[in-house]
Amino acid sequence: MSEKIYWIDFETMEKFMVDVFVGVGVPLEDAKICADVLITSDKRGIDSHGIGRLKPIYYDRIKLGIQNPVTNFEIVREGLTTAVVDGHDGMGHVIGKKAMQLAIDKAKKYGMGMVAVRNSTHYGIAGYYSLMAVKEGMIGITGTNARPSIAPTFGVENMLGTNPLTFGMPTDEEFPFVLDCATSITQRGKIEVYDREGKDVPKGWVIDENGNARTDTHQILKDLVKGTAALTPLGGIGEETAGYKGYGYATVVEILSAALQGGSFLKGLLGFDENNKPMPYHLGHFFIAINISEFTELENFKKTTGEILRQLRNSKKAPGQDRIYTAGEKEYEAWLYRKDKGVPVNEALQRDMLTLKKELNLTQYSFPFEE
Repeated sequence: MSEKIYWIDFETMEKFMVDVFVGVGVPLEDAKICADVLITSDKRGIDSHGIGRLKPIYYDRIKLGIQNPVTNFEIVREGLTTAVVDGHDGMGHVIGKKAMQLAIDKAKKYGMGMVAVRNSTHYGIAGYYSLMAVKEGMIGITGTNARPSIAPTFGVENMLGTNPLTFGMPTDEEFPFVLDCATSITQRGKIEVYDREGKDVPKGWVIDENGNARTDTHQILKDLVKGTAALTPLGGIGEETAGYKGYGYATVVEILSAALQGGSFLKGLLGFDENNKPMPYHLGHFFIAINISEFTELENFKKTTGEILRQLRNSKKAPGQDRIYTAGEKEYEAWLYRKDKGVPVNEALQRDMLTLKKELNLTQYSFPFEE
């Protein structure tokens, strides 16, 4: 029997998330930023990083004492086009938004801006910050390291995080070009979605300690934490399908998220101390804003970029295929589909929301899935 999915409108869901964040100690204005990042993910159809992460990632970590609800955004070093920020283990969404805004402000004045961050926490979808730059007529680039999940090529130990490398560029179309993806074949969040749906993960996404493929979703999530399972990098297992490329790009993100800012890296991001007790993750990020108008007219850039994308989509299709997509197109179509429907809430997510409502006494909300 298939589970019952309910749709909750975006306004209600965003308000609910704001109230949850406030209820666990996040200041109101910061709570609005956090909720905006999460609802943006749901609006774009990225269910792995939206409301589904509210309880298990942010709420639970604050309750556990390994993430600070009040964010101290400290600029510890600054140049004309650069800055280094210490986030003091506050809310990654707040740190990320302020850091990208700082990079954008520098790019407006000097053409380019880059901000490196240390001691942060999970900042939601990376594309949110690239889109900030796009809205200002700029190219936005960001990346973040994460708790170890990926094994190096020819290795089986989870060493690197899923480490997204994300680009956003304005176009003359209804939607920008936004490439927002992990440097692994998949990310932990998508496996969590499969777990909530009771599905096995595809073969080749995860390997065990002997290098064998794993598909048992629920146990995989446990073993990723224990270090007895690992995600494979983009390209897959070994060199035959170029897994070394994903491994290399993941390493680039790791370096830019740790070496520039004097931050933690690799096993230092496990989230456990030497006594196996939970501790802050101390993540690092980087944000780059490039002011297009310093290179060419913005409209010319948009037109050329749009033409590149249109020619790609209009190129010859493989037999049986109706369409070719470009990055950001599916997310735009997800928004068109969801804008009048809201966020899909499965049974696992329903339980999380009811738990949050009860624990925080949010009696002003009445959801259709309540008994």
